[in-house]
Amino acid sequence: MTFSFYSRSRRGTLTLALAGSLLAGGLAGCVKDLDREPFYDLNTESVYRDPANHLRVLAKLYANLNLSGQATTDSPDVFAGQGKDEGETSYLRAYWYLQELVSDEAVVAWNSGPLQELNTTTWTSSNDLINNSYTRIFYEVTACNEFIRETADGKLSDRGISGADAEKTRLYRAEARFLRALAYYHALDLYGNVPFVTEANAPSKDLPPQIKRADLFAYIEQELKDIESLLTPARQGPYGRADQGAAQALLAKLYLNAEVYTGTARYTDCLSYCTKVLGEGYKLAPEYQLLFGADNNVVAGSEIIFPITSDGLVTQSYGGPTYLVHAAIGGRMLGSAFGVSSGWAGNRTRKNLPLLFPDPASGFDSRAMFFTPGQSLEIDDLTQFSQGYGVTKWTNKKSDGTDGNDPTGTFVDTDFPLLRLGDVYLMYAEAVLRGGQGGTAEKALSYVNELRDRAYGNVAAGTTDGRITATELAAPDFILRERARELYWEGTRRTDLVRFGKFTSGSYLWPWKGGVKGGKAVSDNLNLYPIPSTDVVANPTLVQNPGY
Repeated sequence: MTFSFYSRSRRGTLTLALAGSLLAGGLAGCVKDLDREPFYDLNTESVYRDPANHLRVLAKLYANLNLSGQATTDSPDVFAGQGKDEGETSYLRAYWYLQELVSDEAVVAWNSGPLQELNTTTWTSSNDLINNSYTRIFYEVTACNEFIRETADGKLSDRGISGADAEKTRLYRAEARFLRALAYYHALDLYGNVPFVTEANAPSKDLPPQIKRADLFAYIEQELKDIESLLTPARQGPYGRADQGAAQALLAKLYLNAEVYTGTARYTDCLSYCTKVLGEGYKLAPEYQLLFGADNNVVAGSEIIFPITSDGLVTQSYGGPTYLVHAAIGGRMLGSAFGVSSGWAGNRTRKNLPLLFPDPASGFDSRAMFFTPGQSLEIDDLTQFSQGYGVTKWTNKKSDGTDGNDPTGTFVDTDFPLLRLGDVYLMYAEAVLRGGQGGTAEKALSYVNELRDRAYGNVAAGTTDGRITATELAAPDFILRERARELYWEGTRRTDLVRFGKFTSGSYLWPWKGGVKGGKAVSDNLNLYPIPSTDVVANPTLVQNPGY
C-alpha cells in the first residue's frame, strides 16, 4: 500500500526521493569549502519557506519507519560506508528483531553472531543489531525535532506563511510530534534511560543529556495528551497518517506498561484511553487473515489504527513487511504461494507458540497459521530452517488471491498494523483484570470473545466454538497466552513477557532461552537492552544500564 502523501505511480517515487533530499538539506550543517558553488540549492531556509515542502518533509518522517534510505540499497540514511545489510538497519525490521527473535515466538536460521545472540538471549552491549534499532530510533527523533523546530509558529510568521498554509503546517507539526513520541516510546521500552533532546535543543557540539526512564515516560505522556486535540479526528484523515485514535492507542499502551517503566501502575488510565479508542468507530476486520495481506488497507482498514505502510512499487525496502514475508519462506514453502518470487529461509517459530493453539480436531482457531510439512516442532539446531514450524501469517497476496503490485515479486504491498483494535480489546481486558477502574469484567469478556468468535468463524457458522468464560479469562496468564495467539509476530511479545515477569524468569521457558535447548532463566538485567557501547564511548556522560 502506498503512503497517502502521493499516488501509486512513478511520480510517487520521485516525491519520496525529493522529501529525502529536502530533509538532508535541512539537516546539513555547512559547506566546508566556502569558495565552492553549492551542489544543491536546498538549505533549511529554502526548504521551509515554501509551505508546499512541509508535507514532503513530513512524508520522509513517516517513511523513516519502513525505508532505509533514498533507494533500496547504497544510499542509507544512517550507517553509510559501514558495509551493513541496509535492509537489516531499517526501523521496523530492527525493532522487530528486538521484540520477536528474543522471545518464545520466533527464531532465525541465519548464522550471524548478533542474530544468534538474540536467538539465545545472550547479547552484550556490542551487539550490532541492538545498535541498529537504537540508531534508527534517534535518527527519527532528530529528523522530527528539526521539522518541529522549523515549523514553529514564529518561524512560519518570519517566513510569511499564514492562513490555510499555516494551519496545514500546524497539523503536520502535531503529526511529527506523534512520530517523535512513538520513537521515544520505543526507546523507553527497549533501553530505559536514554539521551534526550527536543526541538528546543538546537544542533550544537553539546552532548545530549540522559533522561531517567520515569521522566521520559512523563514527557511522552504529556506530549501525546497535548497533541491529541491537534490531530485529525480518528478515522477522518488520510490512511497511514497519525490521528487522534493513534495518540489514544499509544497512550493506552504506555499506561499498560507504566508499572514496568515507572514503578507505578496506571491501569485505570489505560482503561480510560482504551475506552476513548473504542468510541471512535473502529471495527474488527471480518477475518483475521485479512489483516496481514497485500490489500489490508482496504479489507482490514477499519481495524488498523496506525499502520507502517508499504507499496511494492514506490516504497521499496528489504526491511519492514518485505522482510517479514520473504524471511519466513523456506523448506518446502513456495514463494509463489505468498505472492513473492523467493524465500530467504530465515524465520520460524519456537514450539511454545503452536502449542498454544488447540488440536484442529477439537476446534479450529484460524489464527494458527503454521506450515508443518518438512518442518519439525523441536529445534535442535537454530540454524536449520527445517527445525521449527513455518509461519504463514504475513503474505503479499491480496484477498482475491492475486499478488501485490511489484511484478518482480520482490517488494510487498502489505502494511504493518503497528496499532490495531484487536490489541486495544486485549489491553482493555488486561487492565480490568489488573484492577483498573472505569471498565467492566463483562465488557472485558465480551471483547476477548469477539476476537475468538472471529478466530473460530462463529458468526458465519452460527456457533460458539472457542468462547471462554469469565473464570477462564481470569485464569493466571490467560491474557498473556491470548495476546500471543492474537498478536504473534506483530512486535509486541518481548514487552508483554517483561510486563508479566516471564522474560527472564525460570518460571516460563522456551527452547534456547539462555543458550540451552531446554531453556533456562537469565539475568534480570536483560529486561532492558544496553545502550550501545559505541554511544557510551561517544558520549561519556551516559550511564550504561546495569549488568552490561
